[in-house]
Amino acid sequence: MPLYPLYALLFADHGLSDAAISALFALWSVTTLVLEVPSGAWADVTSRRRMLAASGVLSTAAFTLWVLLPSAPVFALGFVLWGVGTALASGTLEALAYDALARWDATDRYATLMGRVRAGYLGATLVATALAAPLVAIGGYVLPGLVGAGATLLSAALALTLPEEARGPRSARSTVRAALVAWWAMLRDGVGEVSRVALLRRAVVLTALLTGLMAVDEYLPLLAADHGATPAATALALTAVGVAETACVTLAGRVARARGPVLGALLAGSAIAVGTGALLPLGPGFALIAAGWGVLQLLLVVVETRVQDAVVGEARATVTSMAGLGSEAVGLGVLAVVGTGSVWIALPALIAGLTVPLLVLAVVVSRE
Repeated sequence: MPLYPLYALLFADHGLSDAAISALFALWSVTTLVLEVPSGAWADVTSRRRMLAASGVLSTAAFTLWVLLPSAPVFALGFVLWGVGTALASGTLEALAYDALARWDATDRYATLMGRVRAGYLGATLVATALAAPLVAIGGYVLPGLVGAGATLLSAALALTLPEEARGPRSARSTVRAALVAWWAMLRDGVGEVSRVALLRRAVVLTALLTGLMAVDEYLPLLAADHGATPAATALALTAVGVAETACVTLAGRVARARGPVLGALLAGSAIAVGTGALLPLGPGFALIAAGWGVLQLLLVVVETRVQDAVVGEARATVTSMAGLGSEAVGLGVLAVVGTGSVWIALPALIAGLTVPLLVLAVVVSRE
C-alpha cells in the first residue's frame, strides 16, 4: 500500500492535529476491538478464505474514499471500514495456515512459513513504500491511494484461491439459527480454553502486549516529518525500516525455539534502539529504528507461533483473535498517550518514552 507512509501526512495536510489523528487511529482500534473475538469465532465455523477476501474489499473501499473525498468525516468512515476488515482478517490467516500444516503433520514448520509470509508482506510493503515517493510526486496523494486500493482488491481475489476444508453448516436445511448456535459454541470454547490453559494464556497475553505496544509505528511518518523530512524523504526513511523488517522475519524459524533469556535480550535491544533512534536526527535515528523494528517483527512471529502451538481445541481463530483483542486494547492505550501527551510533549520524546514498557516486558520474558 503506497499510501501507508503518507496517510498520516494526508490527514495533517487537511488540517488534522496530532490529537485528531490519534483519535482516528483510536476509532480504527475500537472498531477492531469490538469485532475482534466475534469475527474470530465466525472464522472457526465458516469459510476463512471468504473472510480474508471480504477484509481486502473493505480495505479497498477505505483507501479509495480517503484520497477521492478527503475530509475528517470520510477519514473516520475509512477507519471504520478498515477496522472491520482488520477484525475479519485477524487470526483468520494464522488459523487457516496452522490447520493446513496440521493436516500434513508439519506444524513444526509454522514459524518458518509465517516468517516467510510476513517477509513477503513486508517485502511488498517495502516496494509500495519505495514507490510512494515517485507516485506522490506525480499524482499527489490520489495516485498512491488508488494504487494501494488496487493492490488490496487483488489480495482479496487471491485469498479466494487458498486451499481450505469446508466447515460449518452445509446442508440446504441449515438455518441462520444453526449458524449462530455454532458460532456461540465456538466463541465459548475459545474463551474457555484461554481461561483454563495457563501456557496458552501466557502466550496470548505476551502476544497482545508486544503487538499493542508496537502501535507506535503509526507515528513513524509523523516522527520523520518532525525531523524535517519531506513526504518523499519520509517514504524513503520508512523504506529502510521495511528492509530491516523483511530481513529479520526470515529468521523466525531459527529463533522460534529460543529460550526466555535470549528473547528477552533481543526485545531489550530492540526497545533501546527504537527509543534512542526517536531522539536522534533523521538519518542515524531511522537507521536505529529500522534495526530495532526489524527485531520486534521477528519476535512477533515467534510469540504468535507459541500461541498456535498451545491451542488444542478447534477454536483456533477465536483464540488468536483474543490475542488481537488484547493488542487492540493496549494499542488504544498507546494512542491515548500520544494523543493527549502531544499537547505538552514533543513526539520524539513520547515515542522514546513508549519503549520503556517494552523494556519491562523484556525483563518478564527473560524469566520465562
